[in-house]
Amino acid sequence: MKERIGFIGIGSMGSGMAANLLAKGWPLTVLAHRRREAVDQLVRAGAAEAKSARELALASDIVVLCVTGSPQVEQAIKGPEGLASAGKPLFIIDCSTSNPPVTIQLAGELQPAGITLIDAPLARTPKEAAEGKLDVMAGGSAEDFARAKPVLEAFAARIIHTGPVGSGHTMKLLNNFVSMGYSAIYSEALMLGAKAGLTPQVFDSVIRGSRMDCGFYQAFFEFVLNRNENAQRFAMVNALKDMSYLASFAQAASVANPVGAAVRNSFASAVANGKGEAFVPALSDVIAELNGVSLAVPAQQPTAAATA
Repeated sequence: MKERIGFIGIGSMGSGMAANLLAKGWPLTVLAHRRREAVDQLVRAGAAEAKSARELALASDIVVLCVTGSPQVEQAIKGPEGLASAGKPLFIIDCSTSNPPVTIQLAGELQPAGITLIDAPLARTPKEAAEGKLDVMAGGSAEDFARAKPVLEAFAARIIHTGPVGSGHTMKLLNNFVSMGYSAIYSEALMLGAKAGLTPQVFDSVIRGSRMDCGFYQAFFEFVLNRNENAQRFAMVNALKDMSYLASFAQAASVANPVGAAVRNSFASAVANGKGEAFVPALSDVIAELNGVSLAVPAQQPTAAATA
């Protein structure tokens, strides 16, 4: 008999994940936050709805969290009417992108109460969440990973055991550092090209199909070239949050990470300019506008004098 699953975080990713759990036969209880429509759809499909995290914990053996970050995870577990207030053993799978040191500390604090916490952050998009084809990086003991894996398989096609608790969140930060780093580099390169009269179309004609092409590049440029705002549905305010976690992690490790700091500052500029809720590829427009050029229309070609 399958264990009872509680799910907190029915957002753009969580709604697809929860729907897959339900469709694949897991008894499911959900907690509403902002997306009432998604919760209503799940309830119509057979899920139960809890009125608080405590009530959800009482109805569940395993709880999946898919919230913004460490503060929201701690609130769901330790806050008033939180999961821990149920006073029962629980197995918590944190699919959020959280701060690794906080995750490790929280797991240690919960253990005496019979609550196990593992980290299982996600990669890919809401489309893959709905299709059950997410990537997962899971941190926890071999025994805990074995218990979590059947649940993760309901919404993930690629599941990697990264090591002990906290290693999944660490790997997720590194993954996002690479992807957000690409975004910052693309944006700055496009701005410099525009300054020289090179259009995004010319830039793309050189990079696409070359050794520097990749799936992330193609999704980013689906926005740059075609203005498809849903090509990469990840808000810049969340990118800044993740790069801030990376900076905290680097500081705790007593290492210099100048590239990470530069990437963070790119997204900090976007958020400071009121663009935090825009998706990551819009960073290209922010960097261009801050430097007095536009990527939405062809830039003026340089004069002969300028190229001499």
